[in-house]
Amino acid sequence: MKAVIITKPGGVDELQLQDVEEPATPDGYVKIRTKAFGLNRAETYFRAGNMGEITEPRIPGIEAVGEVVEDKSGKFRAGQKVITAMGGLMLARHGSYAEFVIAPVSNVLAVETQLPWQELAALPEAYLTVWGALDKILAIQKKQSLLVRGGTTTLGLAAMTYAKAKGLKVVATTRDVANKERLTSIGADHVIIDDGNIAEKVRAIFPDGVDCALEIVGIATIKDTLNAIKPFGRLCVVGVLTGPPVFDNFNLMSDLPNTVQISFFSSGLFGAPQMPLSESPIQWIADQVENKKMPSLISKVYAFDQIREAHQTMEKNQILGKAVIII
Repeated sequence: MKAVIITKPGGVDELQLQDVEEPATPDGYVKIRTKAFGLNRAETYFRAGNMGEITEPRIPGIEAVGEVVEDKSGKFRAGQKVITAMGGLMLARHGSYAEFVIAPVSNVLAVETQLPWQELAALPEAYLTVWGALDKILAIQKKQSLLVRGGTTTLGLAAMTYAKAKGLKVVATTRDVANKERLTSIGADHVIIDDGNIAEKVRAIFPDGVDCALEIVGIATIKDTLNAIKPFGRLCVVGVLTGPPVFDNFNLMSDLPNTVQISFFSSGLFGAPQMPLSESPIQWIADQVENKKMPSLISKVYAFDQIREAHQTMEKNQILGKAVIII
């Protein structure tokens, strides 16, 4: 099979498209013929050596969509359309940048849809993360207000479309005024140009503050985001765009507004007993996108042999939405 191999950390030249042996299917795993996969920042961090040492050849990639080839457990039938995300992909075992991928049964979900493969590939990692952050942690409710700090990221766009479909009022931020139209078209009710201090701008729209906020920018803006949230509101941090989520100096009494709750969500929980994929809204989301009730997240589709170009473009922040590779 063809697969992208990384043998040592570095730039995009370390992404080598090679012929490698097709994997066997261990017990407890599903073998999937990959049709497409979405690109994620985590994969550029991994390639650069920022997610641990690369000590052996490894296939990157943390999500994929395709058809079942083999499942010894009998849960999935051959030819069934499925998605997979996380479950050790890329880190504990080879990932999804390959014509075949092996994934734990717990991290595979069947989906019935007529969406093209590239559209389906834009859903798993982004919307499963949104499910964890918005539903599981923030417990969003219809008619609430949500601040999305970092609206032009794929995760930000997914959060906006999902929250709007759930009946929330959404405020999104961007550092570039040129992105305002894109955010409005994807579902933002209000767009704020982010100069590093937006709390007062948010309260000009919602005087008491927003009910909840999704922090995608990261550590550099968390304190300001907290000040935009109403009493007994909630903040969920999912982004590390400004560096590791570690505070050098954070005073719980002065920096954390009274009664506001803060949490961090990692997609590593996907498929765990606490977050079985069977409870996820992926089928509903696929239906919404297929019926044009939710907009597509796709920014650009690449061929498999364009993987270097795709990584390079993503690192230059030139992809406003989800980049997808078709195999």
